[in-house]
Amino acid sequence: MSAFLRKILLISLVGCYVPASQAELTLEITKGIESAIPIAVVPFGWTGSKDRAPEDLAPIIQADLSRSGLLKTLPVGEMLTMPSKANHVRFRNWQALGQEYLVIGEISEVVDKQYQVQFQLFNVYRGEQFLGYRLTVSEKELRRTAHHISDLIYEKLTNKKGVFGTRLAYITTTSKANKKLYKLIIADADGFEPRVIASSLEPIMSPTWSPDGKQIAYVSFENKRSAIFVQTLANGKRERVASYKGINGAPSFSPDGTRLALTLSKDGSTDIYILNLNNRSLTKITKSYGIDTEPSWSPDGKTIVYTSDRGGKPQLYTVPSNGGKAKRLTFEGDYNARGQFSLDGKNIAMVHANRGDYRIAVMDMATRTVNVLTAGRYDEAPSFSPNGEMVLYASRKGNKNVLSAVSIDGRMQQNLSFDNGDVREPAWSP
Repeated sequence: MSAFLRKILLISLVGCYVPASQAELTLEITKGIESAIPIAVVPFGWTGSKDRAPEDLAPIIQADLSRSGLLKTLPVGEMLTMPSKANHVRFRNWQALGQEYLVIGEISEVVDKQYQVQFQLFNVYRGEQFLGYRLTVSEKELRRTAHHISDLIYEKLTNKKGVFGTRLAYITTTSKANKKLYKLIIADADGFEPRVIASSLEPIMSPTWSPDGKQIAYVSFENKRSAIFVQTLANGKRERVASYKGINGAPSFSPDGTRLALTLSKDGSTDIYILNLNNRSLTKITKSYGIDTEPSWSPDGKTIVYTSDRGGKPQLYTVPSNGGKAKRLTFEGDYNARGQFSLDGKNIAMVHANRGDYRIAVMDMATRTVNVLTAGRYDEAPSFSPNGEMVLYASRKGNKNVLSAVSIDGRMQQNLSFDNGDVREPAWSP
């Protein structure tokens, strides 16, 4: 059975909402960029009633910038000095180490569990400050503040929006007593602060974020019937929005969050429908004797890209979101599926196959050129980063399913593995 058909036939059962705090994903950079910008992130200074700050921000920032692939951080052990104040910086020291930029900062305890965080970014060769920032946050906000600082630095130096403060949704699978346990988890983009959203002894699949990042839609199976649920992350409340006869699958939020594109087979054939979440009205927008599935919206909400085997083999097609004539989009390769628009609409990521090798590719919508980014045999489920610079996807590493990410030019790659089992079905938050 093809991966395309397995996707249609899988069903899932959802369990409880369970918070968690430990990191579950291990990140490994497998390919970087030789021309990456050298930058030093000095350990932050600390002033407070305890011996150390409750959260060490500098290593978080350093790790964020390193995994971008565009910035190369200096190991702490190679630093000649560790200033935390601007008047203590000796730029010649950092020039001697070949650093172009320098980040220093301080954390100060204001009141109980409230902290003032400040940082400065310097151009080492010009000897001037490029960026400065100060704010007061609670203890639980310190890690997210570090990601925010990373985003500010990344955007300042690359003119590209940072995504270190975003989140990932993914499915993990572990085995115990000859049974598999599936969990739907959300975590920070670096794999920390995981939270279990759903847990089941049956497969869970197709998580997708709402455009405001406050909800996740996913496919589940309860009472032996497939269904689509929308779950609010703040309180764990979920609502069943589709449970028709036959297949209920592949949900995708519209850019305004008011509608879901989804796959249903309630009328016999497997087609794409649009569900209005406000009044539950349903509109059928494709009709064929083949399988139409995996819808994804264009950023302007006017177009749906989806997978169909109406021509004999799975390929990508587009159709107006209010219905109309379908147009075939892909012609290269034996198999093209799971299309997803980047947020600027300039590219579509997809699973592209030739002769049985399933790889991640990106189509330039202006030229219709397809660029194959990965070299794996079983790469699937691509998801664009919010800035459109990276594609997150599921792949195989040895005998394990892992998450991987690749830049849209193919120059930077990384793996995120789940230490206790398999991980797949990634979705990058807005």
